[in-house]
Amino acid sequence: MNIVVGVTGGIAAYKTIQVVRELVLAGHTVRVIATDAALRFVGAPTWEAISRNALNTSIFDDVAAVRHVALGQQADVVVIAPATANTIAKLAAGIADDLLGTTVLASRAPLVIAPAMHTEMWQHPATVANIQTLRERGVVIVGPETGRLTGPDVGPGRVSEPGTIVAAVLDAAGQANADRTPSVQDLTGRTVLITAGGTREPIDPVRYLANHSSGKQGVAFALAAAARGAEVTVIAAHLDAEPAAALAAAAGDSVRVVSVSTAAELAAAVDERAGAASVVIMAAAVADFTPEVTADRKIKKAGQGERLDLALVRTRDVLGELVAHPVTGRIVVGFAAETADDRDELIALAREKVARKPADLLVANPVGGGRGFGTDANDTIVISASGDVVAEVAGSKREVADAVLDLIAGLLTDGLS
Repeated sequence: MNIVVGVTGGIAAYKTIQVVRELVLAGHTVRVIATDAALRFVGAPTWEAISRNALNTSIFDDVAAVRHVALGQQADVVVIAPATANTIAKLAAGIADDLLGTTVLASRAPLVIAPAMHTEMWQHPATVANIQTLRERGVVIVGPETGRLTGPDVGPGRVSEPGTIVAAVLDAAGQANADRTPSVQDLTGRTVLITAGGTREPIDPVRYLANHSSGKQGVAFALAAAARGAEVTVIAAHLDAEPAAALAAAAGDSVRVVSVSTAAELAAAVDERAGAASVVIMAAAVADFTPEVTADRKIKKAGQGERLDLALVRTRDVLGELVAHPVTGRIVVGFAAETADDRDELIALAREKVARKPADLLVANPVGGGRGFGTDANDTIVISASGDVVAEVAGSKREVADAVLDLIAGLLTDGLS
C-alpha cells in the first residue's frame, strides 16, 4: 500500500519513527510529510533513512509533478502521528496552509490521527469540539492514552504506542479495500504468470547493461491478481528493495517467485511456465540487446585508448514468440514504455507495436522526465490486438493493475461464453 505518514510538532514525534519502520518492514510504501515544527524534534535524515524515501516538507517540492496534490491522490491511507492540538484544529477547519494540509484535502483515503498533547489541551472545549467534528467525518482517532506526559504531568494526552497506531492504520486501510473489493473473485482458479523488474546483461564480471525498471508495476499486478483469487507466479528480475519486500511478504501458496537475472534466463523461465498459464503479463523491462561476448575477466581501462566498442546482439523476443504461438483461452498482455511527447504519439507507437506483436492487450506508458520507471504512479493507455484504445488509466500502479485485470477478466469470461 501507499501510506502517507504526517508528523507534526510534538515531542512524541520520536515514537513515529517506529511507526514508519514497522510499516516499511511490512512491505508498504511510506512517504513522510513533516511540518517545520516536527523537524525541530526529529530531523530529515532520520525520516529519509527509516522510510527509504525522500522527505516531503513543502508545497513547493517537485512542483512539476504537483506533489502537494499527488501524495494525497495516490495514498491508500493517511496517518498523522503525533497530531497536535493545532493540527487537529486545522484539520477540523479544513485549513491547507502547508503540505500536510493540502495532502489531507486532496485525498479520499482513510485518515487516522494519533493525538498527543497535555491534558488541559486535550480537554479544552475547542479540542473536544474539533475531535467530534473529525469523528463525524469518519476520521479514525487513536488514543490518546492516560499516562506520564512531558515533565511531571500525568493524565490523558499521551500518544498511543507505535504498534497500536500501526494496527489502526492497517485496519482502516483494510476496511477501505474491503469496501472496494468485488464480492466475486473473478480470477479464482486462474493461473497468472507475470514478469517484473529489469534484466541485466553482463559485460564482464563487474559491469552490465541494465535499465531503470523498479518492478513496482509488475509486483502491483501480482498482488492485485492474488487478491482476486488467482494462482500467481512472478518471474522477477532485479526488483528494487521496496517492491521486493512487498512481494516477499505476499509469497506463499498463491504467490510464487522465480528469480532471474538476464533476458535469456527470463525467456527460459517463461518457456517453462507459460504453457500452463491462463494469463501472461509481460511487465518486465527486458533487454533488447546483450553483449555478443561476455569477458571472463574485468575489462581494464589501461590499453583501451579513448574508446571501447561493444558488439551487441539481439535477445529473444519473448512477447513476440508468445503471440506467434497462441494458446486457446490464454490471454497475453504486453507493455510498451515509450518516450512519447503526447497522447497521440503514444497511441501511434503502441499501435505500431501491437501490429508487430498482436497481444490481446498492450499497456503503453510514457517514460522519462520522472515518469514511469521507479515511480509509484503510472499514466497508461491500453490497446487491444486490433489497435483500438480500450482504456486510459492514470493513478497508482495498483490502480493500473486492477483496471487492466478488469479487462482481462472480461476477456476470459467472453472466451468461455
